[in-house]
Amino acid sequence: MNEIYTEIDINAPAEKVWQILTDFKNYPKWNPFIKTAKGIAHEGEFLKVRIQPPGRSAMTFQPKVLKAEVNKELRWKGKFLIPGLFDGEHIFVLKELSPRKTKLIHSEKFAGILVPLFKSVLKDSERGFELMNEALKKRAES
Repeated sequence: MNEIYTEIDINAPAEKVWQILTDFKNYPKWNPFIKTAKGIAHEGEFLKVRIQPPGRSAMTFQPKVLKAEVNKELRWKGKFLIPGLFDGEHIFVLKELSPRKTKLIHSEKFAGILVPLFKSVLKDSERGFELMNEALKKRAES
């Protein structure tokens, strides 16, 4: 597993989903996977992100925002210690299905020499992605 891929349909406009997704200060109120995120969703900025896969200890990363296209895509890349050990490119894509329906594609691509050692963590992280997607859907539809 070098990639996690999840998706969910949300009965809300892309603008609302984007607003929730990029409102980092409120993540602790609703997000069961990305427990905290600090920074600004602007290309070139660095974030401070704390994730906690189900049943695992929390991990903190300082990824760089690679893309922040309003209402369309948010992408950041983080690394463990130094580049090439364990790198992850986290991707959120919003696809407008109708004016009031959005598909969220939530994925991450992993690279580095330590990836094979983290297979079980990646599997638990996949469940974390699913839990986050469900929580985001619930918040956007309420």
